[in-house]
Amino acid sequence: MERIDKIIASQGKYSRSDVKGLVAKGRVQVDGVRIKSSSVKADPAINRISIDGVDITVKQHIYLMLNKPKGYVSATEDKEHQTVLELVPEEYAGRELFPAGRLDRDTTGLMIITDDGVMAHNILSPKKHVQKVYHVTIDIPVTEEMQKGFADGVELNDGVCKAAGLEMSGEYTAIVTLKEGRYHQIKRMFGCFGAKVVELHRVAMGDLYLPSDLPEGQCRELTETELNKLQQIK
Repeated sequence: MERIDKIIASQGKYSRSDVKGLVAKGRVQVDGVRIKSSSVKADPAINRISIDGVDITVKQHIYLMLNKPKGYVSATEDKEHQTVLELVPEEYAGRELFPAGRLDRDTTGLMIITDDGVMAHNILSPKKHVQKVYHVTIDIPVTEEMQKGFADGVELNDGVCKAAGLEMSGEYTAIVTLKEGRYHQIKRMFGCFGAKVVELHRVAMGDLYLPSDLPEGQCRELTETELNKLQQIK
């Protein structure tokens, strides 16, 4: 059992003072009955909580899928650049959201934004070897030498990379599959073959793929099926 103002405020749209104002105006109901005090306690799993007759779905955590555009940094705040949190709808403003992982400022594609630290750890932990898939465009033709090198493990200045998949998809394009996440890893790996990455777009994390109908710069909550795919990473 928790106070109504705390329950509603935890969902991000209203502050606790906002909720007190709603209660004072008779706009908050518990099981269809208007309450007179924001200190009234309820159990979201049992009681029906509503504002203006519209039921509130109380969620412990939020999981958002973002199709990241260029120009945004993967941080909660930055003094020089816009952050991916600025792409999150205002309705989630009260949540303590953060990006689960990072993409470079000029890299696009799938990102997860959440307030669930445990899930984020499972995605980011090097011990999990979570597979990530990228579409890559480079400035010179993709070669079999690159393909073999990725499979054998490219040696960088911070050690040899784990074997990675490199599938040619065009003369200058490839699909790269990684199971680790070093700093600028794909760019550095191609750099070992004299190639510069022109475009980098992440399309998958584990079994979760970026849907084709999610526009660049937009985000939405994960469906139950999509969330299950993330939660399988343990």
